[in-house]
Amino acid sequence: MTTAGLTIERVDTRILDVPLIRPHGFATTTATEQSILLVSVTTADGVTGLGEGVVPGGPWWGGESVETMKPLVDRYLAPVMVGRRVDELAGVLADMEKVVANARFAKAACDVAMHDAWARTLGVPVRDLLGGRFRDSVDVTWALGVLPVEAAVAEIEERIASHGHRSFKLKMGAGDPARDVDRLVGLAGEVGHKVSLRIDVNARWDRMTALTHLPRLADAGFDLFEQPTPAHDLATLREITRRTGVPVMADESVCSPADALAVVRAEAADVIALKTTKLGGLRESLKTAAVAEAAGLACHGATSLEGPFGTAASLHFACAVAAVSWGTELFGPMLLRESYTTTALEYADGRLTLPEGPGLGLDPDWAAINHFTRE
Repeated sequence: MTTAGLTIERVDTRILDVPLIRPHGFATTTATEQSILLVSVTTADGVTGLGEGVVPGGPWWGGESVETMKPLVDRYLAPVMVGRRVDELAGVLADMEKVVANARFAKAACDVAMHDAWARTLGVPVRDLLGGRFRDSVDVTWALGVLPVEAAVAEIEERIASHGHRSFKLKMGAGDPARDVDRLVGLAGEVGHKVSLRIDVNARWDRMTALTHLPRLADAGFDLFEQPTPAHDLATLREITRRTGVPVMADESVCSPADALAVVRAEAADVIALKTTKLGGLRESLKTAAVAEAAGLACHGATSLEGPFGTAASLHFACAVAAVSWGTELFGPMLLRESYTTTALEYADGRLTLPEGPGLGLDPDWAAINHFTRE
């Protein structure tokens, strides 16, 4: 390896459309496939790193989509990377901020691809670039989307039997709040005695709706409320925490380290949802976790339904950072009908284990990638 060999020679992008094993409902939309921007960074030595630009179900969540990310990377971010060395990652990311504002999901794909290429060049796992080993595996919560009680119970029983999941997240916010709550109280009566149940409203309820209906879910035994109310309304998040007695997790409210600091100052949540995608990549995620940890807040390894490479990046992060103490929901690859790597991530007994090998520990199946590539 030479210094010149570390230089980024090429940045390529392609959009993949990968079918899901079943429709996955969010608060405002339902996805039947996951679209992924696959970014590859290739060095002068021929080492290629991969990253994924992924949003959960389209632009409704953070304002980005694969269709907006691709031209931003191709025209604006790639020129910042090409000609620079992968071990200049911090400087490259800082320069990206000078040419593109926000666009955290697109930048996350570039950040991860550079980490992967750099770690592969060194022959070490990405985790070693993030601080080294803290753990080797993480708990994985399975998210069900919006489903009738019977279908949800059946899926929970199947996931317990097949993968040993012990915690499940239910989506809310798409329908009538009272009916949604009736549905989930009924679900808790069926399975709440043997698994952990939590909800995610995707910031779709107002203050009165949340304070009216969340107490019933607290009484039913739900043990986490994720972002019931709008991202900017930290006062209501704090009020929900104090009045319901159930931990609140901030997700939409935290898209940067500064956002995490605002949540800390407002005493608005007990847990921070750390999506490496929404935060702009692994470096910004490290900063955000440090803010939460310093304030005594737990962190949860959240997902944007990334494919295998994006999920592996979040897994390396969670296995290097002690602050990720509230488990994860890194189930994205299990929701895909097919994979596009030569080896699969290892899910067993409700946990996901860090793969061995340099970089992200996964190698691409280019035939499958070509099959899923959008024309």
